[in-house]
Amino acid sequence: MAAGLQTAIWNNNLRSLMLLALYPFILAGIVWVMAVLFGAMMAGQSGVNTWPRAEHFGTAVVIQYAPIIVTAVAIWFLIAFMFHSHMIRLMSHARSVERSEEPKLYNLLENLCISRGLPMPTLQIIDTDVRNAFASGISKGNYSITVTRGLMDTLKDDELEAVLAHELTHIINNDSRLMVVSIIFIGMLGIAAQLTWSQIRYNLFYGRRRSRDDNNSEGQFLLFLLAVEVVLWAGYLVTVLTRLALSRHRETMADEGAVMLTKNPEAMMRALLRIDGHSFLQQAAPDIRGMCIDNPRPFLGLFADHPPIPQRVETISRLTGTPIPDLGTESAITTEPRNPWAN
Repeated sequence: MAAGLQTAIWNNNLRSLMLLALYPFILAGIVWVMAVLFGAMMAGQSGVNTWPRAEHFGTAVVIQYAPIIVTAVAIWFLIAFMFHSHMIRLMSHARSVERSEEPKLYNLLENLCISRGLPMPTLQIIDTDVRNAFASGISKGNYSITVTRGLMDTLKDDELEAVLAHELTHIINNDSRLMVVSIIFIGMLGIAAQLTWSQIRYNLFYGRRRSRDDNNSEGQFLLFLLAVEVVLWAGYLVTVLTRLALSRHRETMADEGAVMLTKNPEAMMRALLRIDGHSFLQQAAPDIRGMCIDNPRPFLGLFADHPPIPQRVETISRLTGTPIPDLGTESAITTEPRNPWAN
């Protein structure tokens, strides 16, 4: 199992790096489409053949500004590297804790780190009854593991250790680094889309106050902005789908890695069963929920970034030959409304 898991880690990291390498090309494609739309608008005003000139203009813009596109991606990745910890803490409403505040939690994680010769990540807690956890960070100096108060209060020690091992595996496999970078990049397109939508609303509101002579040009500019908005959200969707390709298999690998660290597959299965139905982290941003050990509410049941917990438990049972534990009715008790559209 260890050899197969290590091979899967190498292969998955290679696929992940290839997917992340697509981001500059996605951005270049968005710039090309926007340049073509702008060229079409200008050519239409001059009454010449629209699309051939627009396509030529778009290609020329991408070629000319390719260094700027690459530089923009590099700068944004640099921002992610320098400020991601603060941004994620704000988006999750977490706070850091020391050994003196949570000695049991700290000791469980420290023992796991010692067993693998790893530096101790920062521990953070979200004060909520929800049961969930996630790992974040890009380099050894800023890795962190965040757990909820509900998880700590509900799980037994060996189950809590299994969850910490799951998140530590994400750090070992470089999952947290890749997910943080992809989330920050997705945020870049999301911000651009929101700014464009703000400009559209501004033109819709203030355009009525302008003279009739400007109506034609203002209408064309508004159509251009609407087209840009569609392109930006399409690019955002592509990056979201890319992130989903990074996520689903990684959760199963982290479950398997936790079993290897703790040598206790039953504890990992019990932890997942206790988490099931209690994990929706409402106060966190959607991107943060995608990093968690479970994210039970994909949009209308679509774009699921985590395999269903019953499937994950079944996988652990099959790979280790360990019977699925029976928690009776305890795991079925839920303190939150279930999403009927979720898987």
